[in-house]
Amino acid sequence: MRQTCQCSQAPQEMVQFQPMIDSLSTQASASSASAPSASSQDEIQSLLRQGCHRLGIPLSEGQVQQFELYHQELIAWNEKFNLTAITDYREVQTKHFLDSLAGWPIIAQEIGGGALAMPSLRLVDVGTGAGFPAVPLKIIAPHLKVTLVDGTGKKIAFLRQLIEKLQIEQVEVVQGRAEELAHQPAFRARFDLVLARAVAPLSTLVEYLLPLVRIGGLAVVYKGANAAQEFIEARKAIELLGGETVRMAPLQVPLLDEKRFVLLIKKTRPTSIQYPRGQGLARKKPLG
Repeated sequence: MRQTCQCSQAPQEMVQFQPMIDSLSTQASASSASAPSASSQDEIQSLLRQGCHRLGIPLSEGQVQQFELYHQELIAWNEKFNLTAITDYREVQTKHFLDSLAGWPIIAQEIGGGALAMPSLRLVDVGTGAGFPAVPLKIIAPHLKVTLVDGTGKKIAFLRQLIEKLQIEQVEVVQGRAEELAHQPAFRARFDLVLARAVAPLSTLVEYLLPLVRIGGLAVVYKGANAAQEFIEARKAIELLGGETVRMAPLQVPLLDEKRFVLLIKKTRPTSIQYPRGQGLARKKPLG
């Protein structure tokens, strides 16, 4: 497993976080006090299995345990670093885990393979936060080569500890901003799948994502109920950046009533080297 940091401040941040990391690791191991009882835990894990079954994603016992460990680490770290507002055990299964996995069958269908029988693909998750959606996808599809990108040191520290705890390989953890990384040869037009979930409005987000996508690859954006309006506002930007929208599909997240959509944008032409723009211009002056 290779872990990378693109920010010169990261070593200082890691030194700052190390005593906390050691403490949180101990807390996660002893998290049974905050977790449900064994019977309740079995019931909720069965919901995770049931949800994945509806999605056509079988789970092994080992994968179920990885999701359980993921939850424990998330809760332990969240007490100190506020990684997520969603901490209820049941809601973590639905609003984080199943929500992250719900787009996978659609992505696999578009690429032309079964959800768990796809070629080895390079995937980058931009603004991954606590690892969503890429880490749940990596758990159910271990063949993926995953890069996790975030600009916040505490989240990078969490992700490094999480990957070590889950004992998963072919994961790169990168601290940096997409608008900067996309101008580096190691990242520009290198990925088969570029994912983002709850990061920014679509007209802004596509300027971060499409420069990272190889020709023929996909930008995959998870969106909520306002997806259609955001798409209308972003159509000009998508075309300008070399993309072509191939699908905007409603997601039926198992055990969740909230509206979700996944937008698939195919990279058909190279993105002009001037994009993404620096100095926060993608947010301040969206191309759409």
